Amino acid sequence: MRKPLEGVRVVDLTHVVAGPVASFTLGDLGAEVIKVEPPYRAAPAVATPPVAGAPDRPHNRVPLFNELNRSKLGIALDLSSGPGRDLLLRLVAVSDVVMENFSSRVLGNLRLEYEDLRAARPDIILVSMPAFGRSGPYRDRTAHGPGIDAMSGLSHLTGYGDGRPGKPGNFFCDYNAGLLAALATMAAVRHRRRTGEGQHVECAMLEGELQILGDALMDVTMNGRVRQPLGNRHPWMAPHGVYPCAGEDRWVALACRSDAEFAALCDVIERPELAHDPRYAALPARYRNQDALDALIGAWTRHRDEYEAMDALQRAGVAAGAVLDVGQLHADPQHVARRFFVPVAHPETGPAPLPRVAFRFARMSAEPERPAPCFAQHTDYVLRELLGMADAEVRELEQSGAVARDPRGSQEEGREVARK
Repeated sequence: MRKPLEGVRVVDLTHVVAGPVASFTLGDLGAEVIKVEPPYRAAPAVATPPVAGAPDRPHNRVPLFNELNRSKLGIALDLSSGPGRDLLLRLVAVSDVVMENFSSRVLGNLRLEYEDLRAARPDIILVSMPAFGRSGPYRDRTAHGPGIDAMSGLSHLTGYGDGRPGKPGNFFCDYNAGLLAALATMAAVRHRRRTGEGQHVECAMLEGELQILGDALMDVTMNGRVRQPLGNRHPWMAPHGVYPCAGEDRWVALACRSDAEFAALCDVIERPELAHDPRYAALPARYRNQDALDALIGAWTRHRDEYEAMDALQRAGVAAGAVLDVGQLHADPQHVARRFFVPVAHPETGPAPLPRVAFRFARMSAEPERPAPCFAQHTDYVLRELLGMADAEVRELEQSGAVARDPRGSQEEGREVARK
């Protein structure tokens, strides 16, 4: 079964989270993604349990790296050296896309800007994912996801009404930016197939996150009103929140959009009279009396586990969901039935369940192509097969330090180019 991006080759210079999400999405869809690493790879801060046959290679057993770099091949180049830069340009000449998420000054420091890449391949597509964009007063600033969350306004809207902003859970900004960059890359590939033109695609992470604030931005524009954090409540639904269930730290979430849904909720919690109580019968009154209403709902939920409460509410037509911790996800019957977690065997860590991309096709697969590469695992494939290098040339590159087979130096040393 062919995948839609088969025949597309991507040179992946990305790091951390957002860029690798973009490139593994392309890899899952069939692109040949060659991850170009620097000549170091950091070991995990807390050692993972030893794996038989690989106790001295902790750099190949970093769970986050292995999740974010599935469906890729791997090679390690020193791009700050002349031979390493020249070798990258040779690889660009036989590729379709280059992806990077450095701060805006780094490609210039390396002499690998878009025009440099075009000299190697005139129709190359360069996809850049700077934090704030490649122009404007914040051009050269760096940021990780929490900084983008803060400057987009999302952190201001996250949290409770005590005036203290909150960070959204996990890598929200990074995954959002990665999926947008993957979409933009596919559009650029499509454009080149139709016109023969490559281009430089810019996906500023900050602007990507601004896309999800539409209603709050409209509230300011049309009403002059700055929305405040609501915790688990909603601007116009009531009740709307999470409620304690039986057991330690177990909860169920529910939401009622209408008076009819609230009446159905009242029947489920065996308090039908609440649907006629003037404090709760109509939405405006319920909204004003949410604290008292939450206590009444919680009195019912706390005697049931989260799945029992969810199922009873769903049968009555009330939107509800069990609040699952990450440990429960792999056993959840919905994920099991749809095989959302796909077992992928890594040569040094063994099999591990990886999440699929969040879309499916009726006539083609979008499952991970392969596990994440071990450090410099595909050096010979890239140098000898793709670039046709002879043994003597490969040895010379290794001796010069342009190509690494094993990690060397420190991650701090590798950041030196970006500081200049």
